[in-house]
Formats: sequence, C-alpha cells, structure tokens
Amino acid sequence: MSLMNNFLVSASWWSIKKATWLAWLSLLGFIIVSILALTLYIRSLPSLSLWHTVTLKNEFTRHLNIKSFDAYLAQEEKLFKELDDKVYAKSIENKVNKVNRYSRNSFADPKRWEQNWNRTFELPVENPKMGVLLLHGMSDSPYSLHTQAELLHKKGVYVVAMRLPGHGTVPAALKSLNWEDMAAVVKIGMKRLKEKVGNQALYIMGYSTGAALALHYTFQALDDENLTLPKGLIFYSPAIGVSKMAPYAVWQSRLGKFFSLDKMEWNSIEPEYDPFKYNSFAVNAGDQVYRLCEEVQKQLTAYKAKTENVKPFPPLIGFQSIIDNTVSVSDTINLLYRRLPKGDHTIVLFDINNNFSQHLLVKQNALDAIVTIKETNATDFNLDLVTDMHSKTNSIQLFRNRKQVEDLGLSWPQNLFSLSHVAMPISMLDPLYGSTKAPKSPGIQLGHLSMYGESSVLQISPAAILRQRWNPFSNYIEKRILDFLHLEKE
Repeated sequence: MSLMNNFLVSASWWSIKKATWLAWLSLLGFIIVSILALTLYIRSLPSLSLWHTVTLKNEFTRHLNIKSFDAYLAQEEKLFKELDDKVYAKSIENKVNKVNRYSRNSFADPKRWEQNWNRTFELPVENPKMGVLLLHGMSDSPYSLHTQAELLHKKGVYVVAMRLPGHGTVPAALKSLNWEDMAAVVKIGMKRLKEKVGNQALYIMGYSTGAALALHYTFQALDDENLTLPKGLIFYSPAIGVSKMAPYAVWQSRLGKFFSLDKMEWNSIEPEYDPFKYNSFAVNAGDQVYRLCEEVQKQLTAYKAKTENVKPFPPLIGFQSIIDNTVSVSDTINLLYRRLPKGDHTIVLFDINNNFSQHLLVKQNALDAIVTIKETNATDFNLDLVTDMHSKTNSIQLFRNRKQVEDLGLSWPQNLFSLSHVAMPISMLDPLYGSTKAPKSPGIQLGHLSMYGESSVLQISPAAILRQRWNPFSNYIEKRILDFLHLEKE
C-alpha cells in the first residue's frame, strides 16, 4: 500500500511538473506569436512624418500661469512661429506635397485662406447684446464653428473662439495633450467675454469635446462664485459617452512607449490634406476625451447629490445625428439629459433618410439602435426628432416627445442617407466642407468629393470620401439657435 501511495504521489508531481512546463511553453509561444503579430502590424502602418514626431515647446499648459486672453494670444504667437520654424521651413515643395497641409503654398496650406482659422479669434462689437464662447472638438480647430461665429456677430453678439491646446498645429501635439489644459483655456475665454460684455448674458457653444468642456466649466461655475455661470449652453454632437473600449486603449500607447514603437501611439496615421483638422489621431487624444467624460459624470453626480443652495442648471439645447460613429447618442440621452434636473433642455436629433432605408442597404443593428432611441420616453426634457419617417411626400417633420408638431418644409438631398458627427455644425455653403453650391475655396475642397475607381489608388481613404461633411439642415439649426438666444433671424 505504501508503495502504491509513493507511486501515486510521484505520478501526481510528474503530472504537475509536466502541466506547468506545458503552460510555460504555451505562454512563451503566445508571447512569440504576439510579438511577431505586433511587428507585422507595426510594419504595415504608414510611415510617421515630421508632423507626427516634432515637439512644439511653446504650447500652452495650465502650469505656465497664463490667466489673461492677451497673454494666451502672445503665447500662441510664439507657438505658431515655432511651427513655422520646425515644420513649414523644412517642408519640400513638390508634386507629392501639393495637397499636404504642411507644405508651403500647397492647396491645403492654411495660409491660402484670408484668415488662419487654426488660431484663436474674437469678433468684437460695440454695445454687445451678449457674449458667446465657441469651443471646437478634438483634433479640430476654431474653423468648425466659424460660420456660427459670423452669424452671431452680425446679430450684435461679442464672440470669442478659443483654440484649444494641442490643436491647429501638428497632430504630434495630441500625444502629450491633457484635458485639464483645455479646461483651463475655457476659463480664459469666459473671463475675456465677461470683461467685454459686462453684465450681459454669456453663453457657451461647444462642438463634440468642446461640449464636454463646456459642461465641465458650467459645473465648476455652479460651485465657484468667481466664475461666470453661462446663461445657456448650445451643443453640436456632444461628447458625453465614447467607446466602451476607451479605458483600455491607452495601454496601446503605453506599450508603444515602453517598446519604443512610436507608431503604436496612434489610432490612425493619415495624410494631412485638411488645412483645419488633423486626419491622424493619437491614442492619447481618445483617452483624454474619455477622462474628461468621466470627470463630467462625477460632477453631475455631485451636483445631483446637493440639497442646499443648489443653483439651477442653465438651459441646454443640443443637435446630433441619430447615427454618430464618434460619440454615443444613447449616452447623450441617458448620461446627460436624463440625469439633469428637470428644466428647459432640448435635444434635437436628425433621423436617417427613411426613404433611402427602404432600399434595405442600412445595417439591421443600426436600424435597431435608431428604433430604441426613437422610443425614448422623455419626461424631464424635450426630445425633438427631425424625420421623414411618416411622410408620404418625403417632407421632413418635427416630432416632439413622439408627437408631431409641424412640417418643416425640408427634404433630404438626393443620395444622402444620413448626417454624421462631423457634418452637424457645417453649413452647406462652407467653402471647405460644403456642397457644390458653396463658394469657391481658396485651396482644397473636401465637401463634395465624388471619385470612383480602385480603392487602393488614392491618398484619401474611401471612408473619408463617403462620410458626410456638411449639414443640409444648417439653416434650420441656425433658426433654433437664434430662438434659443432670443435673437431675431433676418
């Protein structure tokens, strides 16, 4: 019996050792295969260019102790001088670079435009009726809201449009960007407006990440008497919720830094042919949007938990495509509008072209998501749906909280099946991103690219050509904004 026990013990130890050895061997194999796969993936990515690697030392950070608008402009002047010296001065003018943003005199050179919209700007007015701060989105520039700036200025509004840190220069700046620096710039912009308009009302208009920054500032102003509380908020495609994988994406960048694999710090490496928006996107940029969204949720929770001396949250109106591949529409509804205390808050959603969807080309999961959103039971806010879903004549109607309100006298342009995240704030008459009816651009025109052929030939990806860049309903949105601000539309 003792001999049998010894045999069983020996056999057990042998089995454990063998299993352990096999486990280590499997792990080693997995590591080797992963490294090989990673190496192949890295090699398949496009090469990094100067604008993906250069460091600009004069970018604003909150640690510079810059508090005034004029000081921010002075720092920005140094930054763009450094950009000229480190990037534009080293660019080569040749046929390949004719549509390169960082090649002087190219079709994508921002300096072809009468104004370089990559920079902070203000539109002063005597005896302003109010002040509006404009905040652009991630990888974007003040250009995205310049049409709104000009509209408001004509109505007697003092406008300030801030260039957020990390933007308007080189996509490499997105690798070291952090949301706290962007939040600091919001305070500088609001302080400037307060100085210029005195006791008149201040509003914030935010696009995508700019909307999240506006929320962050508003919650701070609700607690801090030294900050001016905006009288209202206007959002385009607000970044309230992002991809569920966002918390883990940062590890890609960290691994890239650890193994000195610079390409791993990027979600996409693309040709830079847009004069006022980066095409390449750093992993860190997405991570910062996620962190900002998380911080806003914490602020919202703290605000809702208060029972004494609670200031009312200012009225909010937002405009968003019911299909948005950049941010989550359901999170906009559930994590913002549903969580705000009852008030004069409205989300205006633009449905897909239902006439187009009858051709059965729309994915079923997209249709299911749309149905879920349309069935939202809005009680503490207004859910306005701009849609042709029940129209026999393809005319577009407004439904408020699932009840028809009016026929808007609008219709979908031919061959357009939906709006997009990037199209929401853009007029069809925008010279860069607009339709064929737009004025001639001084350089490249990206709004109506209609090119057909083999997909591997062009520098521009098929997805970039397909994505809608302008909003055919921008005039309707302008009317809603002017109504919200109690300004007349001429």
